[in-house]
Amino acid sequence: MAALQFFPVSNLPLIQPGDDLAALIVERLAAEGEQLLDGDVLVIAQKIVSKAEGRLVRLADVTPSSVAEEIAATVGKDPRVVQVVLDDSNAVLRVRRGLLVVEQRSGWVCANAGVDRSNIAPAADSDYLALLPWDADASAAAIRARLGELCGVMPAVIINDSHGRAWRIGTVGVAIGCAGLPPIWNQRGLHDLFGYELVASEECIADELAGAASLVMGQSNEGRPVVVVRGYTPPPAPPAPAQAIQRPAAMDAFR
Repeated sequence: MAALQFFPVSNLPLIQPGDDLAALIVERLAAEGEQLLDGDVLVIAQKIVSKAEGRLVRLADVTPSSVAEEIAATVGKDPRVVQVVLDDSNAVLRVRRGLLVVEQRSGWVCANAGVDRSNIAPAADSDYLALLPWDADASAAAIRARLGELCGVMPAVIINDSHGRAWRIGTVGVAIGCAGLPPIWNQRGLHDLFGYELVASEECIADELAGAASLVMGQSNEGRPVVVVRGYTPPPAPPAPAQAIQRPAAMDAFR
């Protein structure tokens, strides 16, 4: 296998609602003497997709319900933040001090429905919160199509976010949107080095690429929200959305 490369798209401006992310990415790559190639995978941080799509809530405009007040008293959060989480969730799964785990409206089981205020510039009178994209798979597909219009190649696109794990400490980058790539490689029926047939092996390619790109992006003030992955050859499987990763609730050991 050829060596894999992970490199950031440098010097992107702070993203504003309505910005054309694909055009900004192509422009900044050109400024660095780079361009997208056939076979590239583009990993994009959820936060800038949400900002470009206007998925922002002004905290001063939120009026918490009695349910939000009750949950906030348990978890120790601002009731307005809890209300924003509830408004973007299908169900509340875990509530305890410092922890609110929900099924976000797109089906992702995560803390606070992915609602976050980091790297969001506050207004003079209020903080803003960013929500996950309304449909991150559609967002990934739209960015991929726009890149095709602009530069004639259509790299696979992964939108990643940082999620915690139920049984391990620390967050990792995971895919919440995917276009042009099989997110799961079903290896059942293949054989190991000694000829044994694999009966349960499914590799989450999208999460592995999202996690590796997160190392390049960083988690605080690095300002590297887009990473190009070059040299990866996906398995012979059809592309699918990231929602294919979601384990059905009946099979979810956490629930």
